[in-house]
Amino acid sequence: MNYSKQREKILDILTRNAIHPTADELLSFLQQENSNIGITTLYRNLNQLTDAGIIKKIDGLDPSAHFDHNTFEHYHFICEKCKKVYDVPADIAPGLIKNVQLATGFEIKSHDIVFHGICSECKKRKEKH
Repeated sequence: MNYSKQREKILDILTRNAIHPTADELLSFLQQENSNIGITTLYRNLNQLTDAGIIKKIDGLDPSAHFDHNTFEHYHFICEKCKKVYDVPADIAPGLIKNVQLATGFEIKSHDIVFHGICSECKKRKEKH
């Protein structure tokens, strides 16, 4: 992948805002920094970064795809109250993928595991009321 100043800026914004933002949220962050990157350029670069394995595109969290600068193996947790997306280390369930393959005979090429519930911050707020 060739160097691109716009791609570098997008990756920088994504890394500094590690909240699993959507493209619309990334565009808002870019606009706050007076960037002239438009939505078409943003989507093109997000797709290129995803295809190159530099970032991860997370589908299925809600109607919009989210983007994650962390490409290491991990799972996600989505809070039903605040809608934040959290990383969950994969080593919580060591051997999960291998065990699924052994039990089913499937050849797993990739996976996305998402937990849904209430995060610790929202849980604390709920307990105070």
